[in-house]
Amino acid sequence: MTFYNDIYPFYPQQRTAFIFNINQLIVILVFLVFACSFIIILPGIRGKWRLFWMFRVLCSLFIGVVIVAVNFTSDWATASIQANTTYKSFSNAIVEAEVGLHVGLSGINVTLKGNPVKQLNETIDYNEMFQWTDDYDQDYSEALERGLPNPILYIAEKFTQDSPCGLYFQYRYSGRYASATMWTAFCCWLVSNVLFSMPVLMYAGYMMVTTGAFIFFSLASFSTIHNVPFCTITIGTVSLETAYSGSFWLSLATGLLCSLIGLSVILLECLIPEKMRAAFISSEEDDSEDLCVAEGFLNASFLERETSLQLGDVSWTVSCSTLAKAHCTDGLFM
Repeated sequence: MTFYNDIYPFYPQQRTAFIFNINQLIVILVFLVFACSFIIILPGIRGKWRLFWMFRVLCSLFIGVVIVAVNFTSDWATASIQANTTYKSFSNAIVEAEVGLHVGLSGINVTLKGNPVKQLNETIDYNEMFQWTDDYDQDYSEALERGLPNPILYIAEKFTQDSPCGLYFQYRYSGRYASATMWTAFCCWLVSNVLFSMPVLMYAGYMMVTTGAFIFFSLASFSTIHNVPFCTITIGTVSLETAYSGSFWLSLATGLLCSLIGLSVILLECLIPEKMRAAFISSEEDDSEDLCVAEGFLNASFLERETSLQLGDVSWTVSCSTLAKAHCTDGLFM
């Protein structure tokens, strides 16, 4: 690599900024497929409970996708500043840029975006990810070899294992336990859906409350990073200070939603159990849609001979639902 106009180094090919986490995209697409599949079959659900079923399924899918997706996001805590800073090593060139730090459960993203983007004959738009693995220091060494801009290397160096700040262990273990409890919440969410479909509503409500509880445990685990003194990260004359961001607040709202649903189901199951069970049975339909009457005549002569009673003409009436049940019973024992 060589010097050119005091800029070090030039890459043979322009690097593109990170756009979207592929794992997060896969999770969202999978849940969208489930949602679209349900919307397609929704017209097949008859009766007054159609809207209830739509709300129930979409709400459940929303909770599930949030629980899974936040494990792969990088905006649990963020910090961003505008600063004038040196751009590359061995160069006195100064650029005006926005420097950002995005903390997730699996690592950090360090961003650098020029203001304007085109400066010093380069496109200044970087988004580098460093994951909480045993190879973090190796990833940092590779970043040094690639000649990343100084602000990115400076922030990444603060999170190395040998750094006196000790941020690596604080953030890694907080993220690890937060992710573990979030996956436990996902398992509880699966069990609650099974119980709702049985339906065993009381226990389904308990599992939904448990889902919300594990989400809260995950938030508490991640919040421990703010219980220790944060090592000062200063770029230019401005310091980076992280604050809770989108994924944290979305998880909090989802935990509250799970708790509200669970407590509501438990309360209603105690007060109006019959109506609750009717609402969660998939075959529930309007009585007016399925009610029909069949009529016929009994053999009066046979009954008189068997019972020694004078019956005359006897008619009978039976509903179609009774006939259907009798037909199914006969089919089982044929």
